[in-house]
Amino acid sequence: MPTQEAAVGIVQSPITIGEALEATVQSAGAKPVDQSDAAAIQAAEARATGSDTIIPGGIAATAQSAAVFNAEVKREENKIKLGDVLKGATAKLPAEKVATKQDAEAVGNAEWRNNLNQAPHPGVLAASISQLLSSTRT
Repeated sequence: MPTQEAAVGIVQSPITIGEALEATVQSAGAKPVDQSDAAAIQAAEARATGSDTIIPGGIAATAQSAAVFNAEVKREENKIKLGDVLKGATAKLPAEKVATKQDAEAVGNAEWRNNLNQAPHPGVLAASISQLLSSTRT
C-alpha cells in the first residue's frame, strides 16, 4: 500500500535559521559585509535564539565588526566577506529554530531598514531564507 509521502512526493525536512544563513554563503559568500547585512544577521540570530541581546563573539557581533571594518577599507579584496562570517553559522548559534516566513520577513525588514540605497541586494540574506523556505514546502 502506498504511503502518504509517496502520494504527495518527497517530504523534506524543515530548514533552520542557521542552515539558511549557511546556505547564503553559496549565493553571496563573496559579498563584502555591509551594515544591512549585519542588521539582517543580527535579526536572524535574535529570531533563532529568542533574545535581542547580541552575543559577544556570536555571528551578529562578528557581522557588525566586519561591517565597521569594511566601511574603512578601500580595497574590495581586503574586505571581510559574508562567507567569512556565516561559515558554520549553525554551530555558532547557541540556540536554533526552524525558519518561518515571519523570520524571513524580520530579516528582510532589518536588511531594508539598514540599507543606504533602501533596496536589499538580490539573493542575500532575506531572499536566501525565503527561497529555502519555498523549496522545503511540498
